[in-house]
Amino acid sequence: MTGAPGMTTLLVIAKEPVPGRVKTRLTPPYSPRQAAALAEAALADTLDAVLRAPARRRVLVLDGAPGPWLPPGFDVVPQTSGGLDERLAAAFAGCTGPTLLVGMDTPQLTPALLEPALRPDAWLGCDAWFGPAQDGGFWAVGLAEPDPSLFPGVPMSTDRTGEIQRARLTDAGLRVRDLPVLRDVDTAADAAEVAARAPGSRFAAALRAADLPPGPLRILPMPAGHADAGRTEAL
Repeated sequence: MTGAPGMTTLLVIAKEPVPGRVKTRLTPPYSPRQAAALAEAALADTLDAVLRAPARRRVLVLDGAPGPWLPPGFDVVPQTSGGLDERLAAAFAGCTGPTLLVGMDTPQLTPALLEPALRPDAWLGCDAWFGPAQDGGFWAVGLAEPDPSLFPGVPMSTDRTGEIQRARLTDAGLRVRDLPVLRDVDTAADAAEVAARAPGSRFAAALRAADLPPGPLRILPMPAGHADAGRTEAL
């Protein structure tokens, strides 16, 4: 299959950053409010990266309601009920043509990391793209022809989730190419490592604020002209 720049749909699957509902593995050491601020920063960084990448359409597949962290340029569709495997299937069911989905747990994401799956020859001799996560999961999955049947039944949130999901793709006869391995933010150790590798990100700023003495937490916008300064492109 061939493609042209900007002809891929980009999906972000995310949860509204509400205290007590997001990043619960960060508490402790962080409070639910701090964990939600970190989740909001990670989501804002992710949306920014997707917004700066070429795409036919950008869609936020959201559990919850949009907030001020959502920039213009995204369609918003609600997540369906069920497990993550079913919600991934439903997200792809609403798309046609080449589609790449990412999560909100890798705030170190940059357009350059997505570029291999978005360039003009990305789908030439390729049916799927897969972004493995360091913890055994995955941070991205893309399909030249969306097929919701490729996700139900894959066990999520295990150290073999990525292995099983990738095998589901290859067992279906798909030709799979891999994106770089990234580290998801699940624990405080993950947060520190990712922030260190992306020091100019909103996420790193939010983590620095969370590590200060108690006080109002505020996520600052990226400075003008920040581009990807200080951010690494692979873990």
